[in-house]
Amino acid sequence: MTRSLKKGPYVDERLMKKIEGKTAQGSAVIKTWARACQIAPEMVGFTFGVHNGKVHVEVVVTEDMVGHRLGEFSPTRTFRKHGGKMQKELETKQKEGEIAAAKSANAAADAKKK
Repeated sequence: MTRSLKKGPYVDERLMKKIEGKTAQGSAVIKTWARACQIAPEMVGFTFGVHNGKVHVEVVVTEDMVGHRLGEFSPTRTFRKHGGKMQKELETKQKEGEIAAAKSANAAADAKKK
């Protein structure tokens, strides 16, 4: 749900104080926990360390990101892989293909040596 127009965009005041008076090129990573903070045009060029619950993910702000929230660029969940029988079959086929490719490469290298 969007924020009402009369309230305006939510920009964290403490975060704005941190970038106030600094240049985007000369500043280090600015750590923040304010994932709900909207990206303002003044933030373009800065690198923020947005906390994802475990670590700070570095986010370099570009012009395309203005209006989005900082948390959108720091995912909180990591995808491992899908499980199940089908996935196991796909993985075994892929490994067999890699082994066959390695054997053919070795055979080609042996043929060049002779």
